[in-house]
Amino acid sequence: MKKKFENVYQFKIILKGIKPPIWRRIQVPETYSFWDLHVAIQDSMGWTDTHLHHFEIVNPASGVKEEIGLPDEEGILDRDVLTGWKKKIANYFMSTNDKAAYVYDYGDDWVHKIELETILPREKGIKYPTCIDGARACPPEDCGGPHGYETFLKAIMDPNHEQHEELLNWVGGDFEPEYFDVDDVDFDNPKKRLDNALIL
Repeated sequence: MKKKFENVYQFKIILKGIKPPIWRRIQVPETYSFWDLHVAIQDSMGWTDTHLHHFEIVNPASGVKEEIGLPDEEGILDRDVLTGWKKKIANYFMSTNDKAAYVYDYGDDWVHKIELETILPREKGIKYPTCIDGARACPPEDCGGPHGYETFLKAIMDPNHEQHEELLNWVGGDFEPEYFDVDDVDFDNPKKRLDNALIL
């Protein structure tokens, strides 16, 4: 059963360390958990959700910065990560606490700046979550973070580069870094994604 909601949170997501910036603007229900927001960020950016993640945000109730995401139950990461699907974004994001970081893939270390731009009344006829704006294509997974992505772009743009052919084949034969269309964004069901994640 879907939860009823009256307001939506509008976020701007900017991938740090890359110029010109790769960014998205999304609107999500106020009832969302951090897991739900994670899925919306993954889907709007174009990531494949095949690596670990966490949010870093100050808890306004305590003034202490917390990490929220997939709990590290086996103690591999030596960090205390709170369970994302048990924490509601409405208890953290507000006009006086409007910024967070979202870290994806601890190897490539993709850091996203998350900013709550506004809280708006829900509009009839719109299916939430929705992506309303953005720019530039998401980097390919496992390309080595911002520095690796820069190297990747140089190689695929230069036919004389020694890795040109190899990296073009690796990415599937074609990659257009400037391309982004909001109509291409397809949002998955966060509960379904969570059920699949917990099975693995």
